[in-house]
Amino acid sequence: MSFDEIYNIALMQGFAGLSLFSVLLLMGLGLAIIFGQMGVINMAHGEFMTIGAYTIFMFSSLTETYAPGLVQAYFPIAIVAAFFIAFAVGWLTEWALIRHLYKRPLDTLLATWGLSLGMQQVFRSTFGPKEVSPTLPEWLMGSWAPSEGLDIPINGLFVLGLTAVVTGGVLLALYKSRWGLRVRATVANRAMANATGINTKRTDRLTFAIGCGIAGVAGAAFTTIGSTGPTSGSLYIVDAFLVVTFGGAASLLGTVASAFGIAQTQSIAEFFLTGSMAKVLTLLLIVTILMIRPQGLFASKIRR
Repeated sequence: MSFDEIYNIALMQGFAGLSLFSVLLLMGLGLAIIFGQMGVINMAHGEFMTIGAYTIFMFSSLTETYAPGLVQAYFPIAIVAAFFIAFAVGWLTEWALIRHLYKRPLDTLLATWGLSLGMQQVFRSTFGPKEVSPTLPEWLMGSWAPSEGLDIPINGLFVLGLTAVVTGGVLLALYKSRWGLRVRATVANRAMANATGINTKRTDRLTFAIGCGIAGVAGAAFTTIGSTGPTSGSLYIVDAFLVVTFGGAASLLGTVASAFGIAQTQSIAEFFLTGSMAKVLTLLLIVTILMIRPQGLFASKIRR
């Protein structure tokens, strides 16, 4: 191989890592809000991702059937719909289930695990057991070739851009909005937040719903790089918890750094090893670092 060929392969492998980073970060952001900020272990988080993916599929099918002329324009609208549908289901879940289990993390784990199994059965009954794929707009297909021998998938660039927009929006909302102020006050001291007039129960519900909505956006992004089945979300839930734990449970900056590190490590390792061995190596590195620094890359806050 020439130097240029090796250089192009390395760049493409690095971009593959960025695509994985995008999905992990979108999953991790929603989980960081729910687990890191609220202390709720949501084992059904992957199913909210699946809701977003199936929303894209439904929009694709309806558009092809009733408005084929809009096939090139439906996708951005479907992403917004994926957020709000997952948001609504998350709001209902918090009201019906989660609000009764605060300060009982093991109970939330068991309850949301049962919820995830139930949601998978609903997906299986509604959409069937087989994986499905939406019809993507033509502008998401193909690749961009900045130089000879280097092809970068356009769908990967789109997912990367979407991830940047969502991450920026979450950070702005958390640190520049009234909701963010209420969340940070509740995390710092719930009793004092109540004393100052903050409706912490409403804040909890909105926070949980927003985290689920972001998972829905992650599912929408996932449809550009893979097919969707009833158990698609469960394949990413362990990785999402690794991202949040490794970065620091209450640190969004840590979530970003952790997702990038895990994705690039796994992508580079896959260039030299098999996919399963690359995952094992990545997991061993994470466990080793967590043994040295149990609080994660960034020190986490403790909810009182």
